[in-house]
Amino acid sequence: MTDKPKGLTRRQLLKSSATSLAVVGATTAKAATLVGIPQWVPFDHNGPMHYETPGWQFFTAEQAIAVEAIVARLIPADDLSISGKDAGCAVFIDRQLAGEYGTFSRLYMQGPFAPGTPTQGDQSPLVPRERYRLGLDGLAAYCQKTFQKTFSALSPEQQDSVLGGIEKGEIALDGIDGKLFFQQVLANTMEGFFADPIYGGNRDMVSWKMIGFPGARYDYRDYIALHNQKLDLVPLSIIGSSAWNKKG
Repeated sequence: MTDKPKGLTRRQLLKSSATSLAVVGATTAKAATLVGIPQWVPFDHNGPMHYETPGWQFFTAEQAIAVEAIVARLIPADDLSISGKDAGCAVFIDRQLAGEYGTFSRLYMQGPFAPGTPTQGDQSPLVPRERYRLGLDGLAAYCQKTFQKTFSALSPEQQDSVLGGIEKGEIALDGIDGKLFFQQVLANTMEGFFADPIYGGNRDMVSWKMIGFPGARYDYRDYIALHNQKLDLVPLSIIGSSAWNKKG
């Protein structure tokens, strides 16, 4: 006959601990009540960042003209598609800057800030809104000093030369690293060109049609077995088969 264990057994201890944690969790948990509506609701056609929102949401009229000229050179019109301007890339950038992306509100931005290695990526303390304000002001000042014209008034060849010089670091902009500004605009232009039209760019799904991307379709089961066949599917946006962006 074996003696009964004295005190708590391992099983009793574990069971007791789990019960205690559950009770503590229940007594310390706090519920929060959300009031009002979120800033963005899926499929809400009146969302503040929706492509049909009239007017420019972040850019001034002068800044918008400059950005439209920039995106038109970054993605010039050719036999494959319309230009970045006509595709609504400036509208996309404007809506993004007016929202949470413009302030990097979801990113840690408390520093420390120090120049990083190429593999570390962006280490700047400037949020996108600041980068565009400083970059566009610096670009305007450079063009006025060098050509006595605005960037949009330059010839396409002059615009390409200026953008190329900024990209390579050969042209300095007051107030901001020119290469940082160029990289910011280039990345946002590409995003706008290929994003869902609901966000302001890719008007009439021009880029999706160009590359044959079918868009935000709900069900592909009818096409899974159709290998090596051209399907010619009409692209679908989040809000349907046609989403034409209006200019700011």
